[in-house]
Amino acid sequence: MASTQTIQVPHLDATVGYEVSNGKLDAAKPTLVLVNPFCATAEYYRAQLDDAALGARMNLLAIEPLGHGATACAADHFTYWDSALVALQAMQALGVSKAYALGVSQGGWVVARMALLAPERILGLVTIATSMDCESADSRTKGCWDPAAFVTPFVQSWSSSTPTHDFVVGDDWIQPVLGLALGSASTPAIAEFWSKSIQRVYAGDHGRRKLRMATINVAERDGLLLRIGDIKCPVHWYQGTADPIFGTTVPQEQIKLFTGSKEAKLSFIEDGVHFLSVSHPKEIQEAILEMVH
Repeated sequence: MASTQTIQVPHLDATVGYEVSNGKLDAAKPTLVLVNPFCATAEYYRAQLDDAALGARMNLLAIEPLGHGATACAADHFTYWDSALVALQAMQALGVSKAYALGVSQGGWVVARMALLAPERILGLVTIATSMDCESADSRTKGCWDPAAFVTPFVQSWSSSTPTHDFVVGDDWIQPVLGLALGSASTPAIAEFWSKSIQRVYAGDHGRRKLRMATINVAERDGLLLRIGDIKCPVHWYQGTADPIFGTTVPQEQIKLFTGSKEAKLSFIEDGVHFLSVSHPKEIQEAILEMVH
């Protein structure tokens, strides 16, 4: 479900949804910012937020990007650059001057942009189940999906010149999205939880407009391949071998493009699905503990 805590930031006059481990930020501990994947919310990181071992070592701050959860802005149009700036401003408003950042799928695109926009504030990146390219023809030859073919009919059907106060997201959208994200990690309880979450977050006219733009962002985002060499902080990339969205070839090529990073490494997790922190929470816990210090 959407975050129950929000904070206002200047960029796009955005309201930002967030969740914090242990209910508060401890200035004596390092902070890890968590940015959730597409159609999810801060609740995606519930296992990490409630993890006693992680909470003893660090603050975990889950921030919902634009178009997700409780995060909203005054404009109908926004990009992943906007989400990155909004997240940086939320950090500042919450008193976090520097942080490590972890992102799954689209969260990886956001945290990479955060490191480019504010290199002095991002201490390290954990990118999971992601790609630094746009949804290019080249990436599709290397095992990545083609979102435009899937999402375009939905984006067109979600366009309306008049308010749609009774809008509800249908199973024809929810089930394929969850199938791609969860794969073998899906259970009836997990599928039901995220189905209800998606329907609640994207209900009514405001929800329709949020979902439409969030989906357009997935299909039409810009790539970062010529930019990520400017990222200076360590980058640890984790990819599941059973990820149907981005596969295993692209990560091997793109990790080599972090030429300015103090350390750039890629690790594959056997049988890991796209929502890797759902299928392999223990491995992600270890990845976090390795990065944040």
